[in-house]
Amino acid sequence: MTRSRLLDLTLPAGPGLPQFPGSPELHMIRWAERGRDGYSMEVLACSTHAGTHVDAPSHFVRGGASVDRIPISRLARRPAVLVGARRGPGGRVEKSDILSFESGRGRIRPGEAVVLRTGWQSRLGKRDFFERNPGLTGAAARLLASRGPCLVGTDAPSIDCGGDARFPAHRALLGRGIPVVENLAGLGRIKCGTFELTVLPARLKGASGAPARAVAEFPRGSCKG
Repeated sequence: MTRSRLLDLTLPAGPGLPQFPGSPELHMIRWAERGRDGYSMEVLACSTHAGTHVDAPSHFVRGGASVDRIPISRLARRPAVLVGARRGPGGRVEKSDILSFESGRGRIRPGEAVVLRTGWQSRLGKRDFFERNPGLTGAAARLLASRGPCLVGTDAPSIDCGGDARFPAHRALLGRGIPVVENLAGLGRIKCGTFELTVLPARLKGASGAPARAVAEFPRGSCKG
């Protein structure tokens, strides 16, 4: 049996985790203690879009699937491609960037996961993290949606450019039933362009999104960092 190596792409979540302005802070309250109750337990309160998370179609689309209705076949052990799109504050990932990527490795295939590495995660906690993050333009998102990926992910806090209240990338992707994964972490440790990706959100009934554990998988001896 060929063994594989795993890389956790999940942002650690806990009290103090930066949130979108206006979103509730994450609280983890100790509810039971071993010394007193014989076991430990916490109460967790947070946005369904906190930290590394999945946006379900219902996040923007009337009648769209909630997170518990996303087929697990879209989320588990999917072939993935890493698109290098390093951008500074206010950066835009254009349609031409996607076409340039495809000219080098071939067209994105239906069912592949597309992951954007913008480098923005390194600015977590900075004042402009949520307001000026790089993201897809509407034209780039529509091109990606036409390729039929199983999901599109980013290491930025939003797939849209920060401050764009029209949310064209969310609408283009979620409108086609394509889940979005935001706040991926550690993409700089991936040294090759293809791998397998698993992103499993909590199965919250009727929710527009959910925190998720994201893992990249590489065959033993491949080019994982």
